[in-house]
Amino acid sequence: MSSLALVLACGPGEVRSESLTDARPLDIAGGAKPVDPRPSTARLASELRSIEERSDGAVELSRIGDSNEKRPIWSARVGHGPIRILYVTQQHGNEPLGTPAALEFLRKVGIGADPWQTWLRKRVTVDIVVRANADGFERNWRYNYAPDANPEYGERGKGYDINRYHNPGISPEENPATEAAHIQRHYAAFDPVIVVDYHMQGRYFDPSGREITASVMWPTHPDTKPDDVAFAKQIAVIVQQSMAAAGGNVSQYPGGDYEGIARNAYGLRGAGSVLVELSAMDSAREQDQIRSALASMMAIAHTAAKGQIDEIDPARADQIPPRGSVLLRVYDADSDD
Repeated sequence: MSSLALVLACGPGEVRSESLTDARPLDIAGGAKPVDPRPSTARLASELRSIEERSDGAVELSRIGDSNEKRPIWSARVGHGPIRILYVTQQHGNEPLGTPAALEFLRKVGIGADPWQTWLRKRVTVDIVVRANADGFERNWRYNYAPDANPEYGERGKGYDINRYHNPGISPEENPATEAAHIQRHYAAFDPVIVVDYHMQGRYFDPSGREITASVMWPTHPDTKPDDVAFAKQIAVIVQQSMAAAGGNVSQYPGGDYEGIARNAYGLRGAGSVLVELSAMDSAREQDQIRSALASMMAIAHTAAKGQIDEIDPARADQIPPRGSVLLRVYDADSDD
């Protein structure tokens, strides 16, 4: 039985049995206004505070720690239901588009009292670490800022690759990557059943010549429990379907097995842990990419709230096609999370 099935089995009976007529899905793609794809550090803080204030208590903002240069690492939490979901954006500072998608998710779910909003907030608690790598964002690079480090994963004179330092065998107190340690502590305190980590990749196309808009992958470390891999695959199918419905073309991501990668680390700890890589398409497509990420965030929360993730055949994830040929490499370590 997956972790989510246990939550549903142990939670209030209405999670499965209540009418879902008030849970109308959002029209994600239609009528959306353009959003800032790269909000500044100051603007991000202002947007988050505004959302919290306008939510009338539905969104709670907290500072889970500081970067090495004392910039805040924000968590924003919406909902109070038994199913706990953690989204993480921008562990790599130069991979920005998951962050504006997170802001839109918080607005859509947290601001208002429509029946579908109150229904969703009663069933799930979604916590988002919004822009995990504030210092890297300021420099438009992958790493955090730790110029005195000589990291095993990262670059000397720059800093650590945060997404290599989630190893379950390394405690936060021993973790040299400051922001990864903050996420480790936050994960332990929140104890989510689902973790989805939003990154960006270069540009690729499938065998038919159609461009890949995003890629997805589940834990691949060999010690991950089969049930936890299957649960992550079910979430990957939700990502693929929701992005395809928004006009996307989703592939599998050819990531590594290293246990320090968040996708693997939190799978090893028992969560349904999934990586989402948005493709770095031209600027005219950035708003589409943000809406696609938002669609996946909404679909995961909505499907979990309805208790329907366990109805998905995890083997369908294996049918998601491989990423295909490179069109343009954009980021460092472009095929390794």
